[in-house]
Amino acid sequence: MKTPLSAFSGYGIELEYMIVDRDTLSVLPVADQLLHSLSGQWTSEVRCDRLAWSNEIVLHLIELKNANPESCLDTLPPLFQNEVKRVNAQLESMHARLMPSAMHPWMNPAVETQLWCHDNADIYRAYDRIFDCRRHGWANLQSMHFNLPFADDMEFSRLHAAIRLVLPILPALTASSPVASGGYSGFMDFRMENYRTHQIKIPASMGKVIPDTAISRNAYREKVLTPMYREIRNHDPDGVLQHEWLNVRGAVARFDRNAIEIRIMDVQECPYADLAVAVVVMNTIKALYDQKTSILARQQAISTDGLLRILRDCIRDAEQTRIIDREYLELFGFATGSCEAGELWYHLFTTSTPAEIRQSALWKTAFATLFEQGSLARRILRALHHDFRRENLAVVYRKLCDCLEDGRMFSVT
Repeated sequence: MKTPLSAFSGYGIELEYMIVDRDTLSVLPVADQLLHSLSGQWTSEVRCDRLAWSNEIVLHLIELKNANPESCLDTLPPLFQNEVKRVNAQLESMHARLMPSAMHPWMNPAVETQLWCHDNADIYRAYDRIFDCRRHGWANLQSMHFNLPFADDMEFSRLHAAIRLVLPILPALTASSPVASGGYSGFMDFRMENYRTHQIKIPASMGKVIPDTAISRNAYREKVLTPMYREIRNHDPDGVLQHEWLNVRGAVARFDRNAIEIRIMDVQECPYADLAVAVVVMNTIKALYDQKTSILARQQAISTDGLLRILRDCIRDAEQTRIIDREYLELFGFATGSCEAGELWYHLFTTSTPAEIRQSALWKTAFATLFEQGSLARRILRALHHDFRRENLAVVYRKLCDCLEDGRMFSVT
């Protein structure tokens, strides 16, 4: 076995994108054909040097990820962007392209969903049989997963505590799914509004989305994994789904790779934007991990229900969420008793992200867009001008597709 990486010595990024028709922008279920065209065989993953493309549960979705942990996030934007261009070029022959953002704006999952039907198809059939995957919470959601490593129990408990505190406010920074079923959903992060109940048929598999405090790896196995396996056994007698990836909390322990995987972040308009978010989030988590503003015992003591209330508010209102939980704000060294979530994020950015990174030419445009123009969800709604006709949605989402192809921020001034 490889020696586990220490905390903050390596990072794993996974970005999910929709495949859509180049003209209509409706979802196009050709992920298997795409992977075949890249590799020459029917496969679920294609490696390309440091990156890899892989399948997901539905045929209109593809995932791009770094194949092994990377020690520096700064090197990743051009690598991911080159792969986006390569895959878009490959999709041209299928009259298709990639679309960013966390939800397709008019997809009807009940009639348009096609599940992956090649290797490991038994897994997806089991999910569909138990949970009904022809719903938004399964078939229409694209996210960034961010993997942070740990080497031992001490690192695991400190990292888990820090990540747990950041989870509730992540939608305030990353929401990109205000539109679904052809109209405004009422939520800035409608992906997360669906995600937080999509697997509720097996409650132990998702808990309250915000995980409870975990003080060790063994305690986590006993309190999270064992009850989850027991609860699903009657629905899954063959054990097809009895693996740790069945756990869908907002942050999950992946003991198979000694990492904690954050799952709450909507995917942005291009890899450059996602990686800028990852830089801000990582430095915020690291400051908590290093106990710069609060000690570990205080971080672990805050109630899950309190964190959940903040999460639900941020799912609805993103960066404009009013946070009034003084105890929570104090853990971040925020002295005022209340603030908007966007204000808290700017505080965390300026106090946790080193000056040389904040002022770096590499990240300057991304940081300015995020903190001056707001979440991508806010920018999408601003661009739509309250007009949710299909033709207007197509105009805005075509611009998002162009941002993904070009590797630039979606800016609305």
